[in-house]
Amino acid sequence: MIPFSILDLSPITEGGDAAQSFRNTLDLAQHGERWGYRRFWLAEHHGIPGIASAATAVLIGHVAGGTSTIRVGAGGVMLPNHSPLVIAEQFGTLESLYPGRIDLGLGRAPGSDQLTARALRRNLASDADQFPQDVVELMNYFSDTKNLAVRAVPGAGLNIPIWILGSSLFGAQLAAALGLPYAFASHFAPAQMMQAINLYRSTFRPSLQLEKPYVMLGFNVFVAETDDEAQFLATSTQQAFVNLRSGHPIRLPPPVHDYLNRIDPRERALLDQILSCAAIGSRDTVKPMLIKFIEQTQADELMITSQVFDHSARLRSYEITAEIRNELN
Repeated sequence: MIPFSILDLSPITEGGDAAQSFRNTLDLAQHGERWGYRRFWLAEHHGIPGIASAATAVLIGHVAGGTSTIRVGAGGVMLPNHSPLVIAEQFGTLESLYPGRIDLGLGRAPGSDQLTARALRRNLASDADQFPQDVVELMNYFSDTKNLAVRAVPGAGLNIPIWILGSSLFGAQLAAALGLPYAFASHFAPAQMMQAINLYRSTFRPSLQLEKPYVMLGFNVFVAETDDEAQFLATSTQQAFVNLRSGHPIRLPPPVHDYLNRIDPRERALLDQILSCAAIGSRDTVKPMLIKFIEQTQADELMITSQVFDHSARLRSYEITAEIRNELN
């Protein structure tokens, strides 16, 4: 059985606010737990009007406290924004509160524009270059080694799975060298997906955490009762991507009819590239798309993302996706 998981950006919708986003996030996690999703991840972004998950560890605690079995984690924490010790303490606290349910995915990008990244009080150039060393330092804080000069309390001796996130070959190489599971951001940056997967699998070195390679891939799913309805729902994400890439990020907008025919060829090409790892349509349309993607990539797990404006329609999309997963297995 290939597990499906949920990636949530805790979207702030047009006309909504962060408080409503957090209520929706917890509701989605509770439904996802009942529908058999393996894990529920939240992503660190800063200064983006439509994403409420900036304080990622805080929101993970909120979700974990409102659920009981689903794994909850970061997909991911952007480590260049933080000292490794602070992250070790935060996730050591989460693991102590919710033992056996916390994941820590680590990314190298700032998750923001450069001005916002500077406001986070980190040195952009050196911190990105320091990422491999920071990952190793963080792993050491979770070890039970007694002779460390600095200890993470809580954190030391706790078994918190660490993942490397990436959208390029850099993350694949690092995950393989450290023997860590690898999550590729194919849901928004699919260009190097197969090359990264092959590099990771071919150079993987077993570790205490992981004996063999484990690949999780992001995948967009917008599924509804009909193809037309699903295409309509997907236009919220399409609008958000176009605005983000043009330097004008917005709150998640309501869907619009015939959106793809309204935009210019350059924007259409951008969406075709960004959303090439996506399935949009009815159950009968989406199912073979999922099968093809799984067969093509031999993924060990899929991280499903579905940024839909209407919360009930978003829940329904995830519910149908879970039903398709059950049929596949």
